[in-house]
Amino acid sequence: MFAYPFMVNALEAGTIVSLIAAVAGWFMVLRRQAFAGHTLAVMSFPGGSAAALAGIAPAAGYFASSAAAALAISAGSRGRDGRDPVQESAVIGTVQVAGLALGFLFLSLYGGILESLETMLFGSFLGITRNQVLGLLTVLAVALLFFAIAGRPLLYASVDPLAARARGVPTRPLDVAFLLVLGLAVAATAQITGVLLVFALLVAPAAAAQELTPRVWLGLALTAAVALTVTWLALTLAYYTDYPVGFFVTSIGFAAWVGASLWRRLC
Repeated sequence: MFAYPFMVNALEAGTIVSLIAAVAGWFMVLRRQAFAGHTLAVMSFPGGSAAALAGIAPAAGYFASSAAAALAISAGSRGRDGRDPVQESAVIGTVQVAGLALGFLFLSLYGGILESLETMLFGSFLGITRNQVLGLLTVLAVALLFFAIAGRPLLYASVDPLAARARGVPTRPLDVAFLLVLGLAVAATAQITGVLLVFALLVAPAAAAQELTPRVWLGLALTAAVALTVTWLALTLAYYTDYPVGFFVTSIGFAAWVGASLWRRLC
């Protein structure tokens, strides 16, 4: 398996994406913003469609549309006392519907057969190039730098936003910055797993880890370990069978969450 460059690229890209999704996904699940993450993933669809219409790389559309959606969600979900979860859900749903509509509009305007539509929706680990691997490595560096700098105040604002605000933590800028980084992570992950399967790596490993431990560093380490195991095992199984990578990523990720949930309840 390691004798083929496309598999080496797939394993390297999968490793990078797993680490991005693990860190961003852990905070996303903790902050109860899974719906926001799902919408940011969906926004990769109109972004990729617009990029195809404009004749540019789909990745540019992924990042631009995810960033725009993150800013729209952040701006529209602020209440008098900070982030309003009820209002946020309404804004997220509205942005998601608008994004899907724009995606279909751009596909209609494109007029031809979009060969990468299936890849856009369901991903393709096996078509990763060396340049994409280097691009994903840059995204990982940016994401890790953000969490290294803002991780502690972001954790405080996520667990107790009122107390954090009273202590002078800039919760509003942190909310905006986190959604932007989450959009960056989603856009990077969507290039590999596809728009519809991005949650397999963003949610399942983080949810499984948080079922097992409330400790921050241990939870982050477990999330990364689960994400890497899911990705490597899925790539190996896909290589030796006729089934797609996305099927194994989602199935193994779901099995990991079920196993963690059962372990917590039984032990």
